[in-house]
Formats: sequence, structure tokens, C-alpha cells
Amino acid sequence: MKPEEKIKNSRELEFVVFCIENIAAKLGVDSELVYSALVKGDILNGYIVPEYEVLHTQSRDYIINDLLEVMRERGVEI
Repeated sequence: MKPEEKIKNSRELEFVVFCIENIAAKLGVDSELVYSALVKGDILNGYIVPEYEVLHTQSRDYIINDLLEVMRERGVEI
């Protein structure tokens, strides 16, 4: 697991928002629930931000499915 990282610039912030909004849309839930789950499960700063350089080059479907898999692996439920 990579160390926790904070969002460093507007590109990373936009990507985080993109991830949250698209997970919420796929699951049919409120984006605030997704944000809370990603923070609680250390996925936001422990996975999305550190892996930004790789993740943002992938397709939307790949990114969302990958994040849903990480959530399952870490036992994060919404």
C-alpha cells in the first residue's frame, strides 16, 4: 500500500471529483456517501491520489470498476 498522499493540484482534485461522481452514478447513491466511504476506507488519499498518474490515463469504465474492486477488497460498503 502506498503512503497517504494529499491532493496536490487542481487536476488531481478534478480527478477525485470525477471518481466520486461516477461511482455514485454507477451505484445510484449520493456522492456524499461515496466520498465518506472513500475517506473512511483510506481509498481517497491512500489509493486514488497516489495512483493518479496511472489511473487518470485509463478509461472511465476501467477506473470505476477498479475503484469498486478496491472498495470490495477493503470491505468498504455504501
